[in-house]
Amino acid sequence: MAQEGKPAEPASEPNTESEQHASDDKQARADSPPSPSADAEKDAKVEEAKARVVAAKDAAQRAATPAPGPPKAPVKKKEEGPKPVDASGHALVKKLRAEFDATVIEASEFLGQLSIRIDPARIVDVCRSLRDDTDKPFNYLSDLTCVHYPDHKEAPFEVVYNLYSIPANERVRLKVPVNEADGVDSVTGVWPSADWPEREVYDLFGVEFRNHPDLRRILLPPDWEGHPLRKDYPLEFVENAWTEKHLPEFTDVQREQLEQRRAYGLEILSVPQEREVRELFRSSKEVMPKDK
Repeated sequence: MAQEGKPAEPASEPNTESEQHASDDKQARADSPPSPSADAEKDAKVEEAKARVVAAKDAAQRAATPAPGPPKAPVKKKEEGPKPVDASGHALVKKLRAEFDATVIEASEFLGQLSIRIDPARIVDVCRSLRDDTDKPFNYLSDLTCVHYPDHKEAPFEVVYNLYSIPANERVRLKVPVNEADGVDSVTGVWPSADWPEREVYDLFGVEFRNHPDLRRILLPPDWEGHPLRKDYPLEFVENAWTEKHLPEFTDVQREQLEQRRAYGLEILSVPQEREVRELFRSSKEVMPKDK
């Protein structure tokens, strides 16, 4: 402590010259930018870290990927399936041509199945001849159906007769090209069992069978419009004059519910079921009773 009456002494200066130089160097290092060697070392460490991350990802991916197996065998070229062949030399075809000449248009055989195309004007005579044949009587009409070919303008329908010989255990298929205007003669006089199959073809395809004893619809109402098995018939539900006439009207809510069921494929698109659903709605009943 300074004595009274005497001035204070000034602060002491550095004791040595070396301490002064150390202080100057420290200040210089603080003011100068980092050296290039330090930046390079930092960048090298960053790149090393990135490389370790990439290597770790590659190792994880290799561990997750199964080892490649043996190479697959080359795919064999798909062989062509069997095709129909000409059956002009078949014994039954020769026999029919000897009896009816040009009535037999063509004949083919596919996987042992004989098909003969017949002139529609003589179909009844050919069927009666096959039924009454002494060697191989085709005494059973196993099926009668139809196929629609919209591109065949002159005869878009083909009525098909599947015949079976019970004594000989043999089959033959007759095909008759038909147009809607002319139709074809009924074979109910040869096989009475052709009654309902011909009515079914008439109902679903619209083919007329001349001389049929009771030709009328068998599956659809008499005043139904159109023939559902034709290929130009719409696949979606049909609202026509019959539905407007015979089925009660829906409320907006009921119609929306019906459309939702149709969208999910839950609606059976046939007349009796459609009527039943509407009656259930009208009587406020449950369509599907809840489990109790």
